[in-house]
Amino acid sequence: MAGMSGLPDGYRLQDAAPTTAEYRALRERSGLSPKSEGQARGAIANSWTFRTVTGPDGGIVAMGRIVGDGGWYFLVADMATFPEHQGRGLGAAVLDALLAAIREHAEPGAYVTLTADPPGRRLYESRGFADVAPERTGMSLLT
Repeated sequence: MAGMSGLPDGYRLQDAAPTTAEYRALRERSGLSPKSEGQARGAIANSWTFRTVTGPDGGIVAMGRIVGDGGWYFLVADMATFPEHQGRGLGAAVLDALLAAIREHAEPGAYVTLTADPPGRRLYESRGFADVAPERTGMSLLT
């Protein structure tokens, strides 16, 4: 049965960042690339906002964050859920809360972007995300 947040009973959505240990564990166990302690500290400290979900035992089991300038550009990042908690709507709740924060604080016309891993693609498309125009190319640089 679902609780008031739309999450299953025992789960709670929070406007809070994980600890560096929780951040690193969520990334790694959910299949995202591992990050160092320093990278985790920087990600947490410099995010525009975070949403996390605690599970029945009180520990954080899902997260997502927004990186951005707070004005018009926002990047959805680090959407992660422990495998044993997937399929319960936690990612959807996190994404919806992140998008609601953008809608609440940014002017209309904000640009929201993300890089979709195949497992998350259906969720992102259900919220209106679409591939960028064919004439554009996503690029990255690792230093």
